Amino acid sequence: QAHLQESGGGLVQPGGSLRLSCAASGSFFSPNIMGWYRQAPGKQRELVATITQEGNTNYAASVKGRFTISRDNTKDTVYLQMSSLKTEDTAVYYCTATIDRQYWGQGTQVTVSS
Repeated sequence: QAHLQESGGGLVQPGGSLRLSCAASGSFFSPNIMGWYRQAPGKQRELVATITQEGNTNYAASVKGRFTISRDNTKDTVYLQMSSLKTEDTAVYYCTATIDRQYWGQGTQVTVSS
């Protein structure tokens, strides 16, 4: 049973940057795909970015060019570097990892506001 621990959320002004981290633990196997989803109030959860063990990435159109996903396979940790943040990026961000099944973190709040 894997466990995902997220960190790095908070309040930032428009145009600012934040870095989210998520470490996976409790599994003998390393995650195949890791990534981030987000859910804004009143909206459905949506994909932000994913990355495979080999480093292949996928981004939502709304964040491409502003967000960068990366991972450290030695630590089973995924990162999301968010830059040029907009108010519409405000959401709870969830880490996800696929091992024997898809696991989810508890979520971390990102608020972009002046």
